[in-house]
Amino acid sequence: MLSALFRKQATPTEPATLQVGSTADVEAWAADQRDTLHGLVAEHGALMVRGLGLRTVADVAAVLRQVATRPATEREAFAARENYAEGVYSSSAWPAAQTMCMHHELSYAAQFPGLLLFACLRPPTEGGATAVADSTAVLEALPAGLVERFEREGWLLTRTYNDEIGATCTQAFGTADRSGIEAYCRANAVEWAWQPDGSLRTRQHRGAVMNHPVTGRRCWFNQIAFLNEWTMAPEVREFLIEEYGPDDLPFNTRFGNGDPVPPDVVEQINKVYEAHTLRRPWQTGDLMLVDNIRTAHSREAYVGPRDVVVAMADPVRRTGPAPRTGRTAA
Repeated sequence: MLSALFRKQATPTEPATLQVGSTADVEAWAADQRDTLHGLVAEHGALMVRGLGLRTVADVAAVLRQVATRPATEREAFAARENYAEGVYSSSAWPAAQTMCMHHELSYAAQFPGLLLFACLRPPTEGGATAVADSTAVLEALPAGLVERFEREGWLLTRTYNDEIGATCTQAFGTADRSGIEAYCRANAVEWAWQPDGSLRTRQHRGAVMNHPVTGRRCWFNQIAFLNEWTMAPEVREFLIEEYGPDDLPFNTRFGNGDPVPPDVVEQINKVYEAHTLRRPWQTGDLMLVDNIRTAHSREAYVGPRDVVVAMADPVRRTGPAPRTGRTAA
């Protein structure tokens, strides 16, 4: 049986891995093994499938059709992507020499993908792993006082869209129409304000801890550290502040009451992530399935060409008391 090929390490340093043989019909394979794959992802939070031999975007789309309930459309992207097929995208445009630290995809949005599929069509020469970290373990390892504050207050994300850094307004919202953008913001608890130069500034208040909708497991689910100014390389931060000013950075995060998140807190969160990171270098044809709530992921710096396709599926909408909505972002 396929499950017999699964191996679990006693002290893991790599994600759970399922070794399979290459198949000529990946869609039929995915349909046949759907329950096994979902079971292993539910148990471990992330699963690497090695040996499947994915070669094209069409292969990835075929697997997505069988494994997922439905694809998810990305909105509010923080960096530009190419959209290859419904729910299937390129990796985010991000400098190869800079690590993209741990985060949960679109954890700042009112609706986000519950399942992610990563497929390596071409591995880099060096580095470039998509590493993962268990968000429950991270939550338990963070200082109780810090967790309590973020759980009580939530966190704020501020964004200023421009055409130079990150996703443009049109790329993020899928339209250039102001009324369409405003309707989206209104429906998704995003405060907004159009600036005199025509740019858009937004602010949204989200929870930092989430109960998994299936297991009830408490998860550290946010992008507090990833989108904070102190996670940026010093030279990048200095350039952006000089270019846009401290209050108009492309993105930044704060405590839920508006207080700045100090650099030592950002460093502490990232250190806890690193202590719980599992990584395995990509090989051509690899597939990784990730429970986006249970498991954070990162992209490590790399050398050489890297082609990793990302598929988003099974969208989840936040529940509970709604944050502030319909206001303008100061």
